[in-house]
Amino acid sequence: MGLFVFFATITLCLVVDSSAVLERFEEAPKPDGSLSFLVIGDWGRGGAYNQSQVAVQMGVIGEQLDIDFVISTGDNFYDDGLRGIDDAAFNYSFTKIYTAPSLQKPWYNVLGNHDYRGDVEAQLSPVLTNLDKRWVCLRSYVVNAEVAEFFFVDTTPFVGKYFTEPEDHVYDWSGIGPREQYISNILEDVDLALRESNAKWKIVVGHHAIRSAGHHGDTKELVNQLLPILEANNIDLFINGHDHCLQHISSLDSGIQFLTSGGGFKAWKGDVKWWVPEEMKLYHDGQGFMSVKITQTQVDIAFYDVFGNVLHKWNTSKQLSSTL
Repeated sequence: MGLFVFFATITLCLVVDSSAVLERFEEAPKPDGSLSFLVIGDWGRGGAYNQSQVAVQMGVIGEQLDIDFVISTGDNFYDDGLRGIDDAAFNYSFTKIYTAPSLQKPWYNVLGNHDYRGDVEAQLSPVLTNLDKRWVCLRSYVVNAEVAEFFFVDTTPFVGKYFTEPEDHVYDWSGIGPREQYISNILEDVDLALRESNAKWKIVVGHHAIRSAGHHGDTKELVNQLLPILEANNIDLFINGHDHCLQHISSLDSGIQFLTSGGGFKAWKGDVKWWVPEEMKLYHDGQGFMSVKITQTQVDIAFYDVFGNVLHKWNTSKQLSSTL
């Protein structure tokens, strides 16, 4: 009963904005203007490697925080994405895992490199949304939640080694060629959307890290191509997955907080590189997830382990804008 009431009342609609190329969604904040959500990445394993245990704790914390939605930072289905729109993995790795009442909210997803090893169009298909109304997945898009605006970026095509060193993997590049033009379009679209945004808080989400002490480390293509745009537009948070850890790097060079939530299932224990201590606020080489609460004046972030224990908290504030 509650599930049907939720979907009858939620305001989740695609709108057309003539001044922006990226598709846009509207997500209504709470009556007091606040917004809260969870972030999970690198999770689709049919419940294995503690995926189910992480999901249980997400349900608990989601209820405590009365979350509005969930963000997935990609690698939604392992090892090789979905085979098609009828792949049972969508059910046994997503629908039947994240069953808590608090998680029956929109899931805003980006694609990861493992997703590109399967049928990419399957994850983008409205057929999946018909199967599970929570599922929202586009390549790059914007979610406007009034107090904050979220810019989801398709980062996998930026990474050159997937094209030059395919190893034993086959990637589904249909829909992005020619690659250089595709990347150029993303950068232009994100820059335009960020420049036009009047949101108090600007948050960018992608699968690959810009800054990371984890196994994969910095993604040089994003550092060179995307980061200058983010810095020029004074974004607040960059959220990613890819490295199977939980991580918070507070940049000394800009106001950007680099947040990794890639602990949805199997973590890479002990796989960490040296990082500037003044910037490294958290590195946890285990499973878990992240929560964010946003108001007009403050952002509160927390990281949780597989048992629901708080590993790290951080907050920042801004003054309310005065209007004459």
